[in-house]
Amino acid sequence: MPTSGSFGRAGCAIAPETGLSIDRVISAPPDETADSLSEDDAAGPTEWGEHPHGVGPWEAEYGAPPPADPRLDPELLAGGDRRNVVDAYRYWRRDAIVADIDRRRHPFHVAIENFGHDANIGTVVRTANAFAAAAVHIVGRRRWNRRGAMVTDRYQHIHHHSGIAELLEFAAAEDLIVVAVDNVPGAIPLETARLPRRCLLLFGQEGPGVTEHAKDAAAMTVSIAQFGSTRSINAGVAAGIAMHAWIRQHADLSAAW
Repeated sequence: MPTSGSFGRAGCAIAPETGLSIDRVISAPPDETADSLSEDDAAGPTEWGEHPHGVGPWEAEYGAPPPADPRLDPELLAGGDRRNVVDAYRYWRRDAIVADIDRRRHPFHVAIENFGHDANIGTVVRTANAFAAAAVHIVGRRRWNRRGAMVTDRYQHIHHHSGIAELLEFAAAEDLIVVAVDNVPGAIPLETARLPRRCLLLFGQEGPGVTEHAKDAAAMTVSIAQFGSTRSINAGVAAGIAMHAWIRQHADLSAAW
């Protein structure tokens, strides 16, 4: 019998006797020390939330000592791991997870204007993490409601810019083509548009949409086809649709989980 479990794709824990990935319900370990966040965040979900999947202590799962892998977190090995992460990252330290995602991040960035404390930002961050976006940029107010992010902001690079001018300077320095996403006259349908590989997808706030200054500075503006009665769709949903359009055009789907 093997003395320890092995790791499958990207380090997914594999049971030594069965060769199957771990996917069992266990008791949650004590919560980590909370990051320095706003009151909105304190009331939001935690990384140890009530997720239906998880793994117990390594030795309880495998009946053997854990492997000597520097990516593994001793506390998680001893207490189990019920964080909201894919199975491939079970027992991994947070910085090791970020480093592994960094190897595979896509060259598109996402920016959202935050001049009125937009509640959609958390959803944008969570979706950007799912698609391994290079970074999320918040323009305007620094504070944002992290509840919708479901703690994915711990694994996603996030930058703040005081205004559109500062964001555009960043885009120019990084050779990113700015693509505004807004349903306005003259916009190119996202469904037929060819998105640049290195780009910054820019979204406005719920309601007013992308500011005029931002639209004027964008190399192109794309719109999302709608067929019902509503004038617009949720900004967080629009961001997910646009990011997935980029994924369909440019991503290596064999690298997806």
